[in-house]
Amino acid sequence: MNRRELLAAIALVAAAPAFARDFSSFVESFREAARVAGVSAATFDSVASSLTLDPTLTGKRAAQGEFVQPLKSYVDAAASPARAAKGRAMAQRYAGPLREISARYGAPGAMIVALWGMESDYGAARGDRDILRSLATLAFLHPDNPVYSQEFVAGLVLLQRGIPREKLRGSWAGAMGDPQFMPSAYMKYARNFGGGGAPDIWTSAPDSLASIANFLKQSGWTPGLPPLIEVKIPKNFAYSSLRGDFGAFAVAGVAPLAGGALPRSGEAMLFFPVGGPSPAFLLSGNFFVLKAYNFSDSYAFAASVLTERIAGRPVFRAPWPKETNPLTFTERQAIQRGLAARGLYDGKIDGRFGPVTRLAIHDLQKKAGVAKADGFPSRAVLELLEKN
Repeated sequence: MNRRELLAAIALVAAAPAFARDFSSFVESFREAARVAGVSAATFDSVASSLTLDPTLTGKRAAQGEFVQPLKSYVDAAASPARAAKGRAMAQRYAGPLREISARYGAPGAMIVALWGMESDYGAARGDRDILRSLATLAFLHPDNPVYSQEFVAGLVLLQRGIPREKLRGSWAGAMGDPQFMPSAYMKYARNFGGGGAPDIWTSAPDSLASIANFLKQSGWTPGLPPLIEVKIPKNFAYSSLRGDFGAFAVAGVAPLAGGALPRSGEAMLFFPVGGPSPAFLLSGNFFVLKAYNFSDSYAFAASVLTERIAGRPVFRAPWPKETNPLTFTERQAIQRGLAARGLYDGKIDGRFGPVTRLAIHDLQKKAGVAKADGFPSRAVLELLEKN
């Protein structure tokens, strides 16, 4: 069964009765979707007969650090000098395979290693939960999110295809192996470095590195384009738009803080992590490729910083003021609600600030005549919404 057929099969999951009165009945409701996906009754029963709900997963979705910590705090921990030093050692250890993988897939070795470090600390923190139990539990607890149900069926397919149950272990969210792939991501992106057999993302570093690199390539990675560039904003900058091509930003006087020129082509977004005018970064298309790995801006930012540190290049040339009295989760939601009420935002009210929310804030600031329309979710923005 190819991937398209599999996706069609697990689409049946949408019909599963999420309102089942007990967990065992809920698991049983996946039997038909699993059968259509190619899972035998014997394989399904081997899982369903002993699967129990994991009560420790209640509330896990809201607690992810990359979505709730201040950006600088998250980056300091996720892209720490110690993790960068370990990454350099790993890059040296696997220098041969990395050169071949980088040439084959177009992503730089330092970035591939950085994602390995971000995901599992280079294999030291893969997680040891039964991912089938985790995914079934999360599907039961969060019927609003069909991804967990679909991944549960995909995990059953992996078991049917011969991946041992003891290998289907990983994080609380169902991600497994060194790259922390969900079951469907394993089927789509995992690659065997040597070209034969099922990819081993649990014990083979070259397979894991090749799989991460293939993910980047298949997600649209542009070779030679840095995900983010620290820039200097000229004093007369108009803040008229936070999006544009690199050429337009260059004409407006935005320049790399490290010297040199901006890329000649490609779209970019201007990002002020603590408000304008400094520090400031241009986020390229490759930054948003990293968000395909993990949707958090903080994650993509930290992965980019870790890449620079593994490569031995300096980061954060401009001073980074400490964010004092940051917005609470409730206040962040209030900003999104206020933006939505004004027709500027149509995303989820989840307190997570990404490009969509920041661009909506920028629109609000421009409409209100704010000179420095930096898109930064500050208390001044909250007050602006409360006044109008």
